[in-house]
Amino acid sequence: MSIETSTVSVGDLTAYLARPASAGAGPGMLLLPMITGIGAQLRDWADELAGRGVTALVWDPFKGRSTDNSSREELSELLGGLDDDTVLAEQVALLDHLLGDLGCSKAGVIGWCLGGRFALLLAAREHRLASVTAYHPTTPSALRPNHSYDTIAEAAAITAPVLVIYPGNDAAVPVADFEALQTSLQGRSSGATITQFYPGADHGFSDKSRHDVEVNAAAFKLSWPQALDFINTTTT
Repeated sequence: MSIETSTVSVGDLTAYLARPASAGAGPGMLLLPMITGIGAQLRDWADELAGRGVTALVWDPFKGRSTDNSSREELSELLGGLDDDTVLAEQVALLDHLLGDLGCSKAGVIGWCLGGRFALLLAAREHRLASVTAYHPTTPSALRPNHSYDTIAEAAAITAPVLVIYPGNDAAVPVADFEALQTSLQGRSSGATITQFYPGADHGFSDKSRHDVEVNAAAFKLSWPQALDFINTTTT
């Protein structure tokens, strides 16, 4: 399927947009990046979704900074300045754009690492979302200085189906915290919870730069087609 890509303005925000060339009122996905920002890898994933008939809109966490033009150390410094309420307001505006101006009939959210955390927080507030996919979400029980919300507790308010993908060797989120997140999600009265656990895989294993480690590459190879099927099933 042929696609169209562009950088678009949504109010005072900019975002990367990939959509089928013949997009009508089809499904949409809001993509929330990892530390890479809207680097080449996130654009590739957005383009892949567009090639499958899904309009993909990518939030820009670092206002034009990404691994295209900045080091990971520089981006890590910017990460510490993200404010939960400001970020969530930006993501709501992008969701409004997907369901409004872009004419998507349904929209889900997928996030990686820091984006996985925000995918869960956003879905706890936005019941318009059709599904949530959280790749190795950074959800430690000990809140970081710039975190206003306990994602593990907040996840109990999500009503949509959730797919959580967790690496067993996650240095950022202890296994006990992942188990607490599962308990929170599985205690909901509505919304399926699907979890995947990859022993030995590292935090951020979906990042291609980590695929020189065989267990990370294998985890992504197995998990990504399932994530795509989950998105297709819940948004179409």
